[in-house]
Amino acid sequence: MNPSLVKAFTPTGTLRASINLGNPILANKNPANGQPVGVSVDLARAFADRLGVGLELVVFDTAGKSVEAVRQEQADIGFFAIDPLRGQEIAFTPPYVLIEGCYLVRQDSTLQNNDEVDQPGRRITVGAGSAYDLHLSREIKQAQLVRAPSSPAVVPTFLTQNLDVAAGVKQQLEMDASQHPNLRLLPGRFMVIRQAMGTPRSRGQQAAEALAAFVQEQKASGFVAASLARHGIQGATVAGPND
Repeated sequence: MNPSLVKAFTPTGTLRASINLGNPILANKNPANGQPVGVSVDLARAFADRLGVGLELVVFDTAGKSVEAVRQEQADIGFFAIDPLRGQEIAFTPPYVLIEGCYLVRQDSTLQNNDEVDQPGRRITVGAGSAYDLHLSREIKQAQLVRAPSSPAVVPTFLTQNLDVAAGVKQQLEMDASQHPNLRLLPGRFMVIRQAMGTPRSRGQQAAEALAAFVQEQKASGFVAASLARHGIQGATVAGPND
């Protein structure tokens, strides 16, 4: 990669990658040493290698904080769901994985499908600043959104505040439901979350195009699929070239 692009991505001389531990499909802590691991970490390392620079992982517990780090140029790249509001300041690549956004309810809930959720008086828990929070903030017209501090806190908030619905990433909700036998997922999904890499728009069009080309290459080569398999991730699919 030419020196001008390397400089655009690494003004400090090191590639700073914003990593969100609030989405278990993207990254988790290694239980043996506490270090971040996952497909987003693997992609960050591969891109640092491509640039020929060192890598610094800037770790956050929520998507909102991770996005803000890139917006404020405290990180050079990040891993987020594509959203038009975020896209005002962040140049997104095509998605590398697709994740389903789903609803969770109690077993005795009268709700049977997604179309019944948006009703007056109903309260839906979401992770503040998450992709599905942004999406539902635009789409929900009658129900009330109640924001938990992070995505992993959605189900605890749903339970302790006796709310009606929990919204989130399917895999996270399935993990939570496995710990609480009185919960169930509604069938289907309310959105497909398109997870991409992003960089500040201030880094220039050439940088944005180079990052996009890198993501397309990593999908086509099987790198993303191999990373998901290596980390035992289910509930996500590798995005196609035109997704």
